[in-house]
Amino acid sequence: MSDYQARISGPLMDRIDIRIDVPAVSAADLIRPMATEASADVARRVARAREIQQGRFESTGAKGIGTNARCSTAMIEKMAEPDASGLQLLRDAAEKMKFSARGYHRVLKVARTLADLDGKPTVGRMHLAEAISYRIAGEGLTAA
Repeated sequence: MSDYQARISGPLMDRIDIRIDVPAVSAADLIRPMATEASADVARRVARAREIQQGRFESTGAKGIGTNARCSTAMIEKMAEPDASGLQLLRDAAEKMKFSARGYHRVLKVARTLADLDGKPTVGRMHLAEAISYRIAGEGLTAA
């Protein structure tokens, strides 16, 4: 698997917004009951987040844009507007981890989506921290 991942170019990997490691699940973990959010609840949160996004873009007159993923870099900078501590976290992470411009804006889009899923009008530090964690989770997978 690592040989395959090593062949993924940097520019292609830069286009992958969410990178997570999914370890194998043991039999004991499968048997043990877990406290999780019900699928119906998740579906409702996602539907509500999509409604929020569609309403946001309709109010700006942006045609053909219904989700954060589809908006331009200039638009996401206006729509995301992180709080001061979140913006500082993003700047520090972008500098330390050498995010490309594309990577920087993709983190903003994911953070805006996380805030929408939480029903929050403002992108906070915790949304940015989570978005950054999804971005760097696959850093060990990058090559070329």
